[in-house]
Amino acid sequence: MPPREGGRWERALVTGASSGIGRAYALHLAARGTHLVLVARDQGRLDEIAERCRADHGVEVEVMVADLADDEQAERVEKRLSTAPPPDLLVNNAGIGTFGSFGALPLDGELRQLDLNVRALVRLSHAAVATMGAHGSGTVLNMSSILALQPSPGSATYAATKAFVRNFSEALHEETRGTGVTVTAVLAGVVRTEFLRNAGQPHRLDGLPSAAWLTPEKVVESALRDARRGKAISVPGWVYRLAAAFIGVTPPGIVRRFAASSARRLAAGSTSG
Repeated sequence: MPPREGGRWERALVTGASSGIGRAYALHLAARGTHLVLVARDQGRLDEIAERCRADHGVEVEVMVADLADDEQAERVEKRLSTAPPPDLLVNNAGIGTFGSFGALPLDGELRQLDLNVRALVRLSHAAVATMGAHGSGTVLNMSSILALQPSPGSATYAATKAFVRNFSEALHEETRGTGVTVTAVLAGVVRTEFLRNAGQPHRLDGLPSAAWLTPEKVVESALRDARRGKAISVPGWVYRLAAAFIGVTPPGIVRRFAASSARRLAAGSTSG
């Protein structure tokens, strides 16, 4: 089971932990006494975060340098989920995205998104659910996106991977009901991280109003609160909760055309900026 309000997870494995939302998860959990296994590709950043968590909060921190899009490296992380002491919280946060017309984007980048956003997440979720189920408790928290609720022209592959994560997580939420294991999907909106810069579109969303931007800390606080409550879906931020409600009652054809129109405007703004 998730820890009760005021309690803590004993040990968390966090992927994509070197920056942004993953880093915020690490710092938030460490401040509450949760031991950590931090996974990312950047050794230097991981070491810096690990040392800060140890020094400031006295928690144990393991560092695993791995590219989860690579099967052999992902397998090492997968095995850690069943190795003592096993994590009772898995945060599947690692992910990448691309922007542009699908036919014009390099195929390798689109396939890498599938390997990291979907294949690695499924692999780690499988190991976690099996191990946590055997112990009768644990939490899997999968980072999806508000884009999971609609097609997203201009980021077609990314949005599709996040739709998979949402659907997959909701199914696991029901499969694990009554086992002591819970699964939560986080439908995050636009967050101030390095994500867009890494995708080669640092100014793509500059035209969005300030209310649409979330901080990593806000996302993490909301996601962990909902995970503690055993919720299937967490949507951080009132703007995105309203958007999710609107999408849910709007005919799919209208949602699709609106998404396409919005994508064209954002692409034009990015180009002009």
